[in-house]
Amino acid sequence: MTANRQGALFMVGAMVFFMVGAMVFFGIEDALFKSVTESYPPGLALALFGLTGLVLYALQSLRAGEQVLHPEALRPRLLLRSGVEIAGRLFYALALAFTPLSATTAILQATPLVVTAGAALILGEKVGPRRWLAMGVGFAGVLLILRPTPEAFRLDALLAVAGMLGFAGRDLATRASPPAVSARQLGTLGFLVVTTAGLILLPFDSAAPRLPDASEGLRLVLTGAVGVTAYRLLTGAMRSGEIGVVAPFRYFRLLVALVLGLAIFGERPDLWTWAGSTLIVGSGLYTLARSRRA
Repeated sequence: MTANRQGALFMVGAMVFFMVGAMVFFGIEDALFKSVTESYPPGLALALFGLTGLVLYALQSLRAGEQVLHPEALRPRLLLRSGVEIAGRLFYALALAFTPLSATTAILQATPLVVTAGAALILGEKVGPRRWLAMGVGFAGVLLILRPTPEAFRLDALLAVAGMLGFAGRDLATRASPPAVSARQLGTLGFLVVTTAGLILLPFDSAAPRLPDASEGLRLVLTGAVGVTAYRLLTGAMRSGEIGVVAPFRYFRLLVALVLGLAIFGERPDLWTWAGSTLIVGSGLYTLARSRRA
């Protein structure tokens, strides 16, 4: 094997390692947050989680000798990104608190499909009929998880759909984010958004605000640390090479959610959830493959 081929294989291996690691940590982050909200108000939990990540990223920026928040954060493009991410974070936090982890994560996997559709409708990117068909199949998978009959329709699962749409809007806006903003500054802005979403949700918490106990506080700090680690790994994967190589591994997060949902929360997804998840992941992988070929 030539040195060039060895180097290429090493690079691909590093990208896959970063991406799989990021998905594992994102799954752990979701499970930790859900476990906290079983006894702690979701709005306050989200605000404290965001504050933890915000402090960690701000310290990283200070250590690197850069501004904590880039001036571009106040420009329309990043303000738009922050606005749609607030909606995504708010609804996704509620979904984690009130719906099964496996179903919530499965619906989240439809984000790339919405981003592809949005890129075609809003940014004018070319999308062929095969990818439109694949996106339709993926959205049908979301409907299966929501339940297709009036008797079994899961209204609470719409929280996950709203969160997924918010994250898709954030990803679309990120495409237009200035390259001068570093990953640390984007992370700081992201966790500032999380904190803001928690503060918005705070008045709607059913329980009165209180300080977390030792167990809740530890899990919230761990949630922030794990979230920062996941974001750093994801950034490393996306900046190491071709996105089309590592993007399919984002669906590893669903497997992590299924395992953690069963092990921690005793969740056993029914046939509708399995069928919907299969359609979402299958259509997403096909869409990524077609996008890469195009």
